Amino acid sequence: MRLLICFSLCICCSLLHAQPQTDTLLQNILQHNKDSLFQQVITHPNTYRLQVIYTQINRDKSNTPHFTNYYFNVDTNLYFYPASTVKLPLAALSLEKLNELHKKGINKYTSMQFDSAYSRQVIEYNDSTSQSGLPSIAQFIRKAFLISDNDAYNRMYQFVGQQAINRKLHQKGYVHTRIVRQFMGFTDDENRHTNPVRFIDEKGNILYEQPMRYNIDSMYYPETIPIGKAYYNRNDSLVNEPMNFARQNTIPLEDLQQLLQSILFPASVPAKQRFKLTKKDYQFLWQYLSQYPSETPYPKYDTAVYYDSYVKFFFNNETHQMPNNVRVFNKVGWSYGFLTDASYIVDFAHNTEFMLAATIYVNKDDTLNDDQYEYETVGHPFLYQLGQTIYNYELHRPRPYPPNLSEFKMQYEHRDANDRRPSIKDADN
Repeated sequence: MRLLICFSLCICCSLLHAQPQTDTLLQNILQHNKDSLFQQVITHPNTYRLQVIYTQINRDKSNTPHFTNYYFNVDTNLYFYPASTVKLPLAALSLEKLNELHKKGINKYTSMQFDSAYSRQVIEYNDSTSQSGLPSIAQFIRKAFLISDNDAYNRMYQFVGQQAINRKLHQKGYVHTRIVRQFMGFTDDENRHTNPVRFIDEKGNILYEQPMRYNIDSMYYPETIPIGKAYYNRNDSLVNEPMNFARQNTIPLEDLQQLLQSILFPASVPAKQRFKLTKKDYQFLWQYLSQYPSETPYPKYDTAVYYDSYVKFFFNNETHQMPNNVRVFNKVGWSYGFLTDASYIVDFAHNTEFMLAATIYVNKDDTLNDDQYEYETVGHPFLYQLGQTIYNYELHRPRPYPPNLSEFKMQYEHRDANDRRPSIKDADN
């Protein structure tokens, strides 16, 4: 208990002393884009709760990458709702837990089933999106990364468990990150309880059973994080006061950038910060962080709805087309008027690489849960302009040594043109 109190006090003190960070270099780069909407947002960053981290990557003569972060209005105290970005650490933690089980025959492709043992828990024995027709960690990661599927996140949360999620992230140094909620409208108590899980072989024999978990740890929550001036509650009744996000998931932008960096460049972060993953695990994550729905046979998504740039906010304009020479390894989130993207961007034709993380809040009427957000008129256009501004700067930035980017050239899947299965048009994401 004493350690928990000290830990909570450390979080409180560090939050109280955090100050917004803005670097002149990034500020000057952003000022060169004269687009009127873009300038409107960057000149009023607090209105839009805007935060940006631009990471330059310079390779030495041995091709070892070195990272330099530049900040615009980055503030640990400036809360943003992380939405689906929480799926990034959950994917890595799920693979790490599989490796730590040390159970013969169990890996990310092994079939799983979920039972119910507590209030409002939902069973899941089958998965029609997978080739086998059964759930697996691999399939959850595919769905979570390709279109940001919510059920996939919930199931990984249930597999790892609330206690392990937060203990492990805090042990890795992400002390301001808190992942405590599934996307199911559960109470705090229901989120502390996670489903029984079992792994089965091809004949249905049980390989391993995990009973229902319950998180006994006390969780630090701030008293209040007020957002907006009003909100609609779960009964669709208007409440004329700010919505309190104090007991919601939290990932500061700096943590999100570091999580992505640790997955893509594990050698660049301290050993304690790395996930315990195999080389194949990393390559799997890299593939599906950058693969397009149009390339993926399982799940087979309708590409008119889930187009290639669907979850690539820094390249998502009205054409929905990605440049042939560019791949984006990223995770996005959107909800309650917040749009967030953490990306590693590679241009193989021009030997260019950089990281970019940003979040913006677009809710002009300041009412939450009314579905009246300016995603299409402000949020997406701004993030596209931001991505292109940094991308164009990077294309012309001299580098001491040209990078060798071959390790990020993935072998992507291909859709069978003769596949007549119906496409998925409406996923919960």
